[in-house]
Amino acid sequence: MTETTNTASNAAPDTDLPGEPVTVVGLGLMGKALAAAFLAAGHPTTVWNRTPGKADELVGRGAVFASSVTDALEASPLVVVCLSDAAAVRDTLGPHRAALAGRTLVNLTSGTSEEARELASWTDDYLDGAIMAVPEVIGHPEAFLLFSGAPGAFERHRDSLGRLGNATYFGEDAGLASLYDVALLGVMWGTLNAFLHGAALLGAAKVDASAFAPFANQWIASVTGFISAYAEQIDHGAYPAEDATLETHLATMKYLVRESAAAGIDTEWPARLQALTERAIDAGHSGAGYAGLIDVFRGQA
Repeated sequence: MTETTNTASNAAPDTDLPGEPVTVVGLGLMGKALAAAFLAAGHPTTVWNRTPGKADELVGRGAVFASSVTDALEASPLVVVCLSDAAAVRDTLGPHRAALAGRTLVNLTSGTSEEARELASWTDDYLDGAIMAVPEVIGHPEAFLLFSGAPGAFERHRDSLGRLGNATYFGEDAGLASLYDVALLGVMWGTLNAFLHGAALLGAAKVDASAFAPFANQWIASVTGFISAYAEQIDHGAYPAEDATLETHLATMKYLVRESAAAGIDTEWPARLQALTERAIDAGHSGAGYAGLIDVFRGQA
């Protein structure tokens, strides 16, 4: 089990004392937000983008535009890259890897854990990161970022990285931040899909989605309690039915499938829930609690 070891908060910057120099490579919507947050916190900021015009606003606020990737990398001890994917990182930085010597590379580009570990082999001072926020909240407390990789790198730069949002370090395995990222996005998509299906179902009865939303939000808040309880069961490898058995859940799932079919709503989502639960019961979890489905997701049922 992996424990988080360090968290850095985005405290208000002391603008009388400039922060360490930072380079940001990639000026899409998120890259611009990252560079703007560093500038606002008093960090001398160098930027580079394949299309120079995207840097104009940042340059107007005090950033320096590097004429080449090598110049950008050599400008700062902390290099933050935020591009479209891992292939873009390899293509952009690969020919200039020598310029990374003595510098910390922080990759905030979305990718897989395998890609993160591959990029970590480029330098001994590599951090992989995931941004759990939209560009508008970068630099504010509601933004949080996940990091993994070289422990010394996080310690040296934790204050700077904390300027972007609440920064948490998960350990030396460079792939962990990417794994947390996709796992959390899965939670988001699952929740949103469930809401959209419910809104479609109630919409068939002329109920507005805005009328359904407050009740959905209230119920989601209650479900967080189930998550905490089930997490403990999963870690202990036992799934007692403290709230309801899988059979009880299954019976209600069948109602959801039937109601969806009757309303002409797509039944794939609830039917999938039903199938997963039936597999868990068939695999020997009869009478167990809902957390018993973990074995289905693990491929053990």
